[in-house]
Amino acid sequence: MIPRDTPRLPCRLPSFRAAVPVLAVVAGVLAGFPAPAPLGGQTAGAGVGAGSAAGASDAAATPAGDLSIRPERTGWQETSTYAEVIRHLEAAAASHPRMHLVTFGYTNQGRALPLLVVGPSSAEAATAEAVRASGQLRIYLQGNIHAGEVAGKEALLRLVRRMVEADPATEAWTRDWVLLVGPIYNADGNEAVDLGNRPRQHGPLGGMGTRPNAQGLDLNRDQMKLDSPEGRSLARLMTAWDPHVVVDLHVTNGTRHAYHLTYAPGLHPATPDVLDRFLRDELLPEVTDRVEAEYGWHMWHYGNVGNRDGVRGWWTFDHRPRFVTNYAGIRGRLGILSEAYAYLVFEDRVIATERFVDGILAFLDPRREEVRRMVDAVAAAEAEGLPGSRVPLRGVLDAEAPTHPVLMGDVAEEENPWSGAVVLRRLDVVRPEPMPAGVAFRGTEETVAPTAYLLPPGAAAVAARLRAHGIRVDSLPEGWSGEAERFRVTRASGAGQPFQGRTEREVEGDWETGDVRLEAGTFRVPVGQSLGRLAVLLLEPRADDGFLNWGILDPWIAEGDFYPVLREVGRRTPPGDDSSRR
Repeated sequence: MIPRDTPRLPCRLPSFRAAVPVLAVVAGVLAGFPAPAPLGGQTAGAGVGAGSAAGASDAAATPAGDLSIRPERTGWQETSTYAEVIRHLEAAAASHPRMHLVTFGYTNQGRALPLLVVGPSSAEAATAEAVRASGQLRIYLQGNIHAGEVAGKEALLRLVRRMVEADPATEAWTRDWVLLVGPIYNADGNEAVDLGNRPRQHGPLGGMGTRPNAQGLDLNRDQMKLDSPEGRSLARLMTAWDPHVVVDLHVTNGTRHAYHLTYAPGLHPATPDVLDRFLRDELLPEVTDRVEAEYGWHMWHYGNVGNRDGVRGWWTFDHRPRFVTNYAGIRGRLGILSEAYAYLVFEDRVIATERFVDGILAFLDPRREEVRRMVDAVAAAEAEGLPGSRVPLRGVLDAEAPTHPVLMGDVAEEENPWSGAVVLRRLDVVRPEPMPAGVAFRGTEETVAPTAYLLPPGAAAVAARLRAHGIRVDSLPEGWSGEAERFRVTRASGAGQPFQGRTEREVEGDWETGDVRLEAGTFRVPVGQSLGRLAVLLLEPRADDGFLNWGILDPWIAEGDFYPVLREVGRRTPPGDDSSRR
């Protein structure tokens, strides 16, 4: 664990091997996708530090092998550049035999997304295929999805340093499982530093990056539609490396509460119950109690104070799987959201994030085999038992939520000396206030999962988007005939304003059953697969975050017409075709 009086300028490592860092190309990715290049093979304008004058000018400021981070070197005034993050990870990989640096995709501006693979004993054992075959627990730690919320990026770099330095608290973490450390997901946004980003947040006072990526997209709203190269890269990471646990590190503002950090499990009501109970009843309470007992710092479920149906309470954010940790839950994985408090000073936000991540890892370490088996069992159960079961398509928070003593706090106004803007600093004020606390959603509309979905041959782009998620899609060269359900649209409506580059849609209608014959090239999406639950939420017309909602199926949507995706009821299998039994 990290003592509260951690020095700002920790001792530097005495020396590093001068060898070139071991870099590996991600292996075992989905067929049809080219593997990203090693970080050392960047071309001009597309690689380390591309588009960042700071990244180029800082090269001499960070001596080779130095694992201090830019905030520490600047008295917590500035945040690390992309180039500095890469140099940090390269130095770690060069100095530790169980650290291997690979890439898992690219940003919109062509920056390679780094992934430090911690645990395998060799580069050959550090490919996605080898890691999956190892039988070890796999944990993905992600920072900087919003590049103004930089505490997670810096906390992960410090975690890497502690593992390199063989901190006794982290020694086992380099060998007993596989950690996948992705500290700079929104790498393009990270380089767009401005002192005006993240108004009122307390530092870094020298500026920080932007919330959206270079396309203007919020990457934490893109995980279902996959309009960004970063979102597609992350979906491929989740398929190729298949982490059992996904931890996404953020910074929050808004309500002036007393928590140093708030958190959330996957919030969609279709998240498998066993995963939801494990996080809510075991891991998160244990981490909360441990941090408070050791440091006196407060953590609890994410929320903001507001009125819902006229009731003042503490309400969490959103259940939809466009958010990364909700998406992880729908994929049958343990998704954990971390939100350090924006009005803590920058150094304390980093420390709060470290303590939370440390608490998660310390809890999981002695139970790693149990957790691995639990999550793998969920995937196996989905493949066998999902067809015919009920799946919630939407969710709602209940105004009649249980009462909880929410810790309210206060802030002081200070001035950023460089911009003159007001920033807020958390005061050590803790004022418990009992109020309804809505931190879980219930399903409001359900469907019975079919055996398969059917897409017309003209929907090849839709099939490709499903495959980008890692969902199995079969092409039927002989076509398809049998009994199927078709959804007749009786009402279609769109949002008044575009959101995230698209106009969201909603339809109403009725399912009709009948005999159907579909031509050669029809696509079949079996629901009996590990990602069957995700397929349901992407393809059902009434799902509130699926392809229809995001306008991806607009060419086929009109009142009175049939929705293009059919649900298989019973198939007449052509001779020699056994795809219905796969």
